[in-house]
Amino acid sequence: MPTDESPDSVTPDTPGGDDDVSRDAWSGVHRGPLRAGEWVRLTDSKGRRHNICLEPGKRFFSNRGHLDHDEIIGRDEGFTVVSSLNGEYLVFRPLLNEFVVSMPRGAAVVYPKDAAQIVAMADIFPGARVVEAGVGSGALTCSLLRAVGPTGRVSSYERREEFADVARRNVRQFFDGDHPAWELTVGDLAEALPTAAGDRRVDRVILDMLAPWECVDAVAGALVPGGLVCAYVATTTQLGRVVETLRAHGGFTEPQPWESLVRDWHVEGLAVRPGHRMSGHTGFLVTARRMSPGERPPAKRRRPAPGAYGVDYAGPRPIDLPPQVELEPFEE
Repeated sequence: MPTDESPDSVTPDTPGGDDDVSRDAWSGVHRGPLRAGEWVRLTDSKGRRHNICLEPGKRFFSNRGHLDHDEIIGRDEGFTVVSSLNGEYLVFRPLLNEFVVSMPRGAAVVYPKDAAQIVAMADIFPGARVVEAGVGSGALTCSLLRAVGPTGRVSSYERREEFADVARRNVRQFFDGDHPAWELTVGDLAEALPTAAGDRRVDRVILDMLAPWECVDAVAGALVPGGLVCAYVATTTQLGRVVETLRAHGGFTEPQPWESLVRDWHVEGLAVRPGHRMSGHTGFLVTARRMSPGERPPAKRRRPAPGAYGVDYAGPRPIDLPPQVELEPFEE
C-alpha cells in the first residue's frame, strides 16, 4: 500500500518529490531518494560497472554474491552497499556520458568526448531546430535533446528500422518517456529533408553517416543563413571527401576539420604520470557555416601545397581552382 512518502504518490511534474528536477525540463536527471523504476550504476572496487533498473523484491547477482534492490530503493545516491559475499559497490544514478557507453546498441555510438565537441562547437542552443542523420543507437540524440530543451526541435533520420527501434528505446529510457522535442523518421536524409524542411529552415545539421557529402545540397537548402553543418566521420578518406565537397559547393565558409584525443592521468603522491588507457581516435569532426543565398566566402589567399590538386587527385575541387594545378619545378 503506497504511503505519502512513496514514489506512487508524487505528482507527475516532480517524480521524486518537491526537490526533484522538474519534469518540464526534460533533462533526464533526478534528485532525491532512489525510486523504483530508476536506473542506477553499481561500481565495484575494481572499477567494473553494472547498470540495473530498481524493482522492489528483485535481486542483483554477481560473482560477489547478491544485493537486494530494496536495500537501495529509498536511499540518497552516493553510498556503498555490501553484497552477500562482502563485495562493495558504489551506488549512483548514471550520468549521461556513463549511460550512453553502456546502453544497448544497434549501431556504434558517438562517444561522449565527441558528443561534447559537437554540442559546443556546433553551438547547439536551447530552442534550436536541429537535424540529425543518422540516429544510430541514440547516444548523440540524448545530448542534442538535452541541449535544445523542450522548446527546441531535434529531427532525426535513420535509414535502418532496427537501429531506429534501438534508439527509440534508449532515448525513452534516459528521459523516462517520449521527449516532446524529438521526431524520428526512418528514411534517407537527402530525400526526406527538402520536403520536411519546407519554409521552416533549421539552425544546425549534424551528419553522422557513411557518405555525408551526398547530402550537402540538401543541407544547404535546409539551413538558415548563418546556420551550421557538422559532419562526424571515421576515416581520413571520408574526411577529405566531405571537406572538399563543402568547399566545392561554394555556399559555406571554409570547413574546419579536427579530432579530439582524451588521456587520463595516474596521480598517487609523487607518482604523477599519464595513464595507460587513452580515448584516442574515434572520429573526425568538420564544421562549416551557411552563407546567405548568392553569397560566397572570400577566396583563400594561401595557395594549396604543390601537388595537392595534381593529376593524381580525382575528388571535388574548390570552385576558384584551375582545372589542374601543375607542379612547380624544383629549384635548389
